[in-house]
Amino acid sequence: VQLVESGGGLVQPGGSLRLSCEASGFDLDYYTMSWVRQAPGKGLEWVSGISWNSFVRYYAESVKGRFTISRDNAKNTLYLFMNSLKSEDTAVYYCARGSSTDYQTYDGQGTQVTVSS
Repeated sequence: VQLVESGGGLVQPGGSLRLSCEASGFDLDYYTMSWVRQAPGKGLEWVSGISWNSFVRYYAESVKGRFTISRDNAKNTLYLFMNSLKSEDTAVYYCARGSSTDYQTYDGQGTQVTVSS
């Protein structure tokens, strides 16, 4: 299993970013996928999840209404659209295979998101 995240960067408060995660080594169609993040000095925090068929999408309260998760199984890719970014969204973002209570990041390198003016 390999998960490769991209799309992070430096953005001002209120700005937007789109993160991508290319998955390989397994059939993405069969799995719920999630995004998790790790802020400086803190543990992993689950952010959002999406069912294998995209019918169910769920979000942490801290990002609800601002972030949108999506997936393209044909491209083996997971996305996270982040709007109205806040300084507290600053973290390394990882994609993960699994749900909010049972996920693995498979040692992906993550992508850094920094929200600062």
